[in-house]
Amino acid sequence: MTAETSPPAVEPLEQFQRWTDLIGRGQQTMLEFMTREPAADANPDPFGMMATWQKVAAAAAADPAKLVEMQTRFMTDSLALWQSFLTPGADKPQVKDKRFKGEAWGEVPAFDLMRQSYLLASQYILDATANLDGLDARDKAKALFHTKQFVDALSPSNYPLTNPEVLKATIDTGGENLLKGLDHLLDDLKAGRMRMTDETAFEVGRNVAVTPGKVVFENRLFQLIQYTPTTPDVFETPLLIFPPWINKFYILDLTPEKSFIRWAVEQGLTVFVVSWKNADASIADVTLDSYIGEGMIMAIAKVLEATGAPSTHTIGYCVAGTTLAAALAYLTAKGEADKVASATFFTAQVDFGDCGDLSVFVDDAQLDGIAKLTEGKGVLDGRYMASTFNMLRSNDLIWNYVVNNYMLGKDYLPFDLLYWNSDATNVPALWHQSYLRDLYRDNKLIEPGGISVAGVPIDLSTVMTPSYVQGGKEDHIAPARSAYRISRILGGPSRFVLAGSGHIAGVVNPPSQMKYQHWTGPADAPTLDAFVEGATEHKGSWWPDWMAWLAPQSGAKVPPRVPGEGPLQAIEDAPGRYVKERI
Repeated sequence: MTAETSPPAVEPLEQFQRWTDLIGRGQQTMLEFMTREPAADANPDPFGMMATWQKVAAAAAADPAKLVEMQTRFMTDSLALWQSFLTPGADKPQVKDKRFKGEAWGEVPAFDLMRQSYLLASQYILDATANLDGLDARDKAKALFHTKQFVDALSPSNYPLTNPEVLKATIDTGGENLLKGLDHLLDDLKAGRMRMTDETAFEVGRNVAVTPGKVVFENRLFQLIQYTPTTPDVFETPLLIFPPWINKFYILDLTPEKSFIRWAVEQGLTVFVVSWKNADASIADVTLDSYIGEGMIMAIAKVLEATGAPSTHTIGYCVAGTTLAAALAYLTAKGEADKVASATFFTAQVDFGDCGDLSVFVDDAQLDGIAKLTEGKGVLDGRYMASTFNMLRSNDLIWNYVVNNYMLGKDYLPFDLLYWNSDATNVPALWHQSYLRDLYRDNKLIEPGGISVAGVPIDLSTVMTPSYVQGGKEDHIAPARSAYRISRILGGPSRFVLAGSGHIAGVVNPPSQMKYQHWTGPADAPTLDAFVEGATEHKGSWWPDWMAWLAPQSGAKVPPRVPGEGPLQAIEDAPGRYVKERI
C-alpha cells in the first residue's frame, strides 16, 4: 500500500472504538429499515435469466471439445499475463476501461493484475457465449445480454475489498464513507429505485420545464400546452410535438439553454406539446387505439382549432414516433392525411426486425412475467421499465452509482438530465403488453393490414406525408439501422439525418453547445450502410438542418398566436399538472 493510503496515526483503543461505533450505527440503520419496510412482492426471475442459462448450459454441453479448446486458450493467455507481471520492464497492455481509470489500479501491481485478469476472463466468457452453436439468433442475443450483465456485476471495481479507491476512502474517513453509502442504499430501497442525482436540486416548473406557455386543453390522456411566442411574427403552420408517454415531456425542455422547445419557439414556430398522463387506474383500459384516437388525433384537431391553420407539423419521439406513423396511416385511410403537413421522427422505429438489445426482453416467458407484475393493477410500474433501460448500459447507469453512492459514499451531484431520467412514469398494462407482443415480438406494424386502428386496417406504405427521420449513431434503444427503415417504409418523400451520440444526447443537442456532429446523405440509399458510405459529416447540432427543411413547408408569416387568447382558453400555466405527478 502506498504512503498516500497509509492509515492515520491513531491509538489502537481509539481506532477500535471508532470501528465499533461504525458497525453499531450501521446495524442500527439496517434494523430500523427492516422494521419499517413491508415485504415487497418480488418476481424471482423478472428478466428471464434462469431460462436463458439453462439453454446456454445445454448448448455448451453439446460441444465439449469447443469448451475445452476455449479453456486451453484462456489458460495460455492467463499464464502469459502472469509472466508479464513477473518480468521486470515487460510491456503491459493499456487499459482504457473507465471503470479502472483511477491511478491506483495501475500503480499497485496487485490491483493491476486483478483488473487485467478480470478483463481477460470476461472477454473469454463473452466470446464463448457468442460462439455457442445450437441457439437461434434471439436466444443467442439473450444469452450475450445476460452474460454481459453477469460479467459486469463481477468486476472487481464493484466490491469494497477489491477496489483500491474504496479502500483508500475507507481508511481516510475511518469507514464513514461506507456508513454514508449504507444510508444511501437504504433510502433507495425504500424509494424502490436507485437515485443518480440530487433530486432536491430540481423542481418541474421552477428550474426545469420553464418555457412560458399555457395548458389550453386536457382530457384523461394528456394536457395540450401552447407556448408563448417570442418573435414578431410566426409561420402559418404550427408544430405539435408528441413525446413518449414512457417518459416525461420535459426532456425537450430541460434548462433554457438545452430546451428544444424554447429553440423551436425562437425560430418563429407556434409550438404545442402533448404532456401525457402518468398512468393510473383511471386509464388502465387504454390501448393503441386510445393513444391514437383520444391522444394524437384529438391533439391535432385542437391545434388546428387553436390556430385556424389547415395543417400542422408533427414530431414523434421514440414510442410516440412509432405511434405517429400508425396515426398517419389511419388518417390516410380515412382521407384526412392533409391535416398533417410533415412528420419528424426522433429515434423512432416502425420495423422491429432489428431493434437492438431490447429484443432480449420480448418473448413469451417475459410477456407472461410482465402480465404477472401487472395483474390486478392495470398499470406497469415505471420503475420496472427504468431498470430495463438502465440494464442496457449497466456499467454507466447501475454499477457506476453502486460504487459512487454506496461504497464511496459520495454526495449526489445536481444534474438535470439524470433528474429527468429518475422521474419515471407508469404505463397502461394493456397497451404495454400489446405493444411488446404485436410490434416488438411479431413485427406486425410493417405488414399491410397487420395492425388495425379503430377497426381500420393500416398500411404504412400509403403514407405520403413528407418526413424527416433522425437516428442516433450510438443509440442502444432505437438503433440507427432500425430508425433508418422509417425512411424506406413510408411512401412519401423523406430526409434522414444521422446524429452523433445516442437516444437522448443525440436529440437534445443545441446548436449553441457545438457538440457532436451529424451526417446527411443520399435520399435514395436502400440501407443505413449505403447512406453512411455516401454521407457528408457536419460539425455540431442537426437542429438547423431540420429547420432549413421545415421552413419552406411552413407557409407565410402571420401575427403571433398568444395561448389562451384564441378559441382554446387557458386552463393553467405550463408545464401543467400532469407532468408533476411522480411515482
